[in-house]
Amino acid sequence: MKNLLKSFFVLIAGIALLVRCGDDGNSVIDTENPGTKPKDVVVTPHSYLSEDEYDQLLIEFVYVDGYKPLDASIRQLRSFLSERLHKSKGIGVRLTAIPSPGKATYSLDDLRAIEETHRTQYPEDNKLAAWFFLADADYAGNKENSKVLGVAYGSSSMTIFEKTIHEFSGGLGEPSQHVLETTVIEHEFCHVMGLVNAGTGMVQNHEDTEHEHHCDNDNCLMYYAAETSNFLSNFIGSSVPDLDQNCIRDLQNNGGR
Repeated sequence: MKNLLKSFFVLIAGIALLVRCGDDGNSVIDTENPGTKPKDVVVTPHSYLSEDEYDQLLIEFVYVDGYKPLDASIRQLRSFLSERLHKSKGIGVRLTAIPSPGKATYSLDDLRAIEETHRTQYPEDNKLAAWFFLADADYAGNKENSKVLGVAYGSSSMTIFEKTIHEFSGGLGEPSQHVLETTVIEHEFCHVMGLVNAGTGMVQNHEDTEHEHHCDNDNCLMYYAAETSNFLSNFIGSSVPDLDQNCIRDLQNNGGR
């Protein structure tokens, strides 16, 4: 099983699963533009994990026509979050299609502008809200031999580069769209939940010293593998990786399950 997951992460590293990552492979956390409105609402990882403030969560997916997330990916995300969050009134999902914004690539400023225009759900009363945009073009910060698949750019704001996921899934030697899409979505949501050492403290030090805010366990959903050579030929995994016990303990220590 370990070899299967290691091969899976070698694939992911080659196409930059890690998002919120800068050119050096380390995470970029944007605290100046939290992506929540009204601006006086403070959303923290503890807000997601506990129900001290919010006892329900609504996840808003806004996708460009033709890039709707798979039903199976949505179901698996809800199941994953239900195991980790205290939300006694449930976790809901709202999906909305929009026409293409006509961008060749998306910068962080582009993503914020799209969210400002199309986001409808924000934290209020006892309901917490999170936002995903599923994009029809690549990330503007991609390098020649590396492509970002997702980015968490605020306390409740995430983008999945769905066109890029389609490009790197479903073919011979590649993961299925479901596996790759779900892995990226769950990975990004774990970042807004504060993993690793990004708002949710560590019970035991397990942060990758070369790639901050990622786990040093190569079996974990939050692991970053630096190796990228021959990643397609090495891929044999067929399931979404799980969080390891260190990550789970961190979430539990910050109010989660």
